[in-house]
Formats: sequence, C-alpha cells, structure tokens
Amino acid sequence: MGGIGAPELIIVLLVILLLFGSTKLPKLAKSLGEAQKEFKKGVTEAEAEAASPKALAEEKVTMTKGELDALLAQREAEARRDAPPSV
Repeated sequence: MGGIGAPELIIVLLVILLLFGSTKLPKLAKSLGEAQKEFKKGVTEAEAEAASPKALAEEKVTMTKGELDALLAQREAEARRDAPPSV
C-alpha cells in the first residue's frame, strides 16, 4: 500500500514518452546524466575544500618577536592609510 508498483511505473513512462516524444527522450536522458555527473563532481570538490582548512589549521607557524612586531606595525600602518581622515 502506498508503494510504486510496475503498473504505476509503466503509466509514468508512457506519459513521459507522450510528453517528450521518442526523439527527445535520449537527449533528455543524456542531459540528466550529465547533470548528475556535474553534481557529483561539485559535491566532491566541496568536500575537498571543506577538508583542506582543517589541514591548514593544524599547521603550526613559528615567528620571532621581531617578525611579529614588524607584521603588526605593517598592519597598523595599512589601517591608518585606509582609514578616512579625521575631522
């Protein structure tokens, strides 16, 4: 009860055949296959991108106090340069 059986599936396929015709059905199937392939490729790429920040976060960076001071001074200078002039 409630499941799709063979008679229902045959009726759906006949309706699809009537709507799209026998010439467009292979094109439709091909485009659906390409879309599925592209979707799977996108999901795989998204999973790879999501995994890479973890690897970067675990990577330790060492810096001397002088290098840190120079970096902070550079960022402060850039912030002052980009800030609007005070009145």
